Amino acid sequence: MNASSDIGLIGLAVMGENLALNIAGKGFRISVFNRTTSKVDDFMAGRAKGKSVVGAHSLQEFVASLKTPRKILMLVKAGKAVDELIEQLLPLLHPGDLLIDGGNSHFPDTIRRTQLVESKGLLYIGAGVSGGEEGALKGPSIMPGGSPAAWPHIKPIFQKICAQTADGEPCCDWVGENGAGHFVKMVHNGIEYGDMQLICEVYDLMKRGLGMSNAEMHRAFAEWNAGELNSYLIEITRDILAYKDEEGREVIDLILDAAGQKGTGKWTVVAALDDGMPLTLIGEAVFARCLSAVKEERAAASLQIPARVKPFKGVKARFVSDLRQALYASKLISYAQGFQLMRAAAKTYRWNLNNGGIALMWRGGCIIRSAFLGDIKKAFKRNPDLVNLLLDKFFNRAVSKRQAAWRRVVVQAVKMGIPTPCLSSALAYFDGYRSERLPANLLQAQRDYFGAHTYERVDQPRGEFFHTNWTGRGGATTARTYSV
Repeated sequence: MNASSDIGLIGLAVMGENLALNIAGKGFRISVFNRTTSKVDDFMAGRAKGKSVVGAHSLQEFVASLKTPRKILMLVKAGKAVDELIEQLLPLLHPGDLLIDGGNSHFPDTIRRTQLVESKGLLYIGAGVSGGEEGALKGPSIMPGGSPAAWPHIKPIFQKICAQTADGEPCCDWVGENGAGHFVKMVHNGIEYGDMQLICEVYDLMKRGLGMSNAEMHRAFAEWNAGELNSYLIEITRDILAYKDEEGREVIDLILDAAGQKGTGKWTVVAALDDGMPLTLIGEAVFARCLSAVKEERAAASLQIPARVKPFKGVKARFVSDLRQALYASKLISYAQGFQLMRAAAKTYRWNLNNGGIALMWRGGCIIRSAFLGDIKKAFKRNPDLVNLLLDKFFNRAVSKRQAAWRRVVVQAVKMGIPTPCLSSALAYFDGYRSERLPANLLQAQRDYFGAHTYERVDQPRGEFFHTNWTGRGGATTARTYSV
């Protein structure tokens, strides 16, 4: 086969097919391969017919069709399948060739694979791709990281096929070394979990608390999407609430309240625990999905300990306005925590992350795209070393302005008996982060009392540890101090 293709793609599932068409539509010639070769034939006879797409029926034929250095985009299931495909490809490739994992791989796997592939003289990229089916076809957000020498080879293609901001800037740029790209995509997904749960809590307060119809909620979300909350998730929520099936039934009311997940949210929370970062909102979003999944158990519990939602007493329109403000403030906390985690990980793994650039990459194509991200990019432009978004003047004022409404929402939710784990945890984080003093002094005294874990003192330099013989029966031996 003539080596004429600019790039190759392996894996013709939904994302693979649409990315291949996107690449071909942007003027590049692309070769495609799938383990089940009938999918190649179906694709070539269907959606790819007449386009600059080359179908291959073996990996040898596929590799032979690519210009050097060969650029191969793998879109297969994360985990073992990626490792197996790499092992199959390595003997067919030459030094300088480039492998790209465009799936949702766990970043430690990408770190390991980058080391393996580089040891063979090849280059490796772990690229987070966000935007779903439509984004893959029309322009996703792409977050590449891995072998720095690989970026110049793939940059012209990636920055052509990705989403573009209103200013024409590509929503794709180099993120950092080894697993940085997949780490940033993982945090993106964690923030996505938080955003979705926050919207769901607002929806629940509207539906069960205020008794609003789907049509009323549709109108509220449509209004919000025209303002400061303008975003993809608000937009699709608006559309979902108005959608009816062929029989005129509102589909949202036919869907079982048991959520699924693929694990990236959990990975984000585990990474936060490993780095000792308080990712409380996203953690609550993951656990909210877990709680929803035990549907039968919840149904049984509701019979034994019935939930009685108390009726709302107040001005409905005013509370809807409070909900909008609480949602905005809580979304900020989700992003603040996500960027804090990335800052910590950059130190741990020695990555040079450009936070403003990451915010720009999320401006278009991805699931969490929103007008909000433009303000985040500006915040990091004002101060590239910004420790927390809450310390930026714009966001400080924005949250302070909405604080009263936010508190009214949380208080009202408690009074009505409607759970708001993310709205509430966001407020708790906000109050905790700005507290000069927290009750951890008592916690440290408790640890020292039962385990001689020692403590620091307010009248002594940080880093010096002390122990008290609280009972008079203990000795002078202390437990080793460590930090998480």
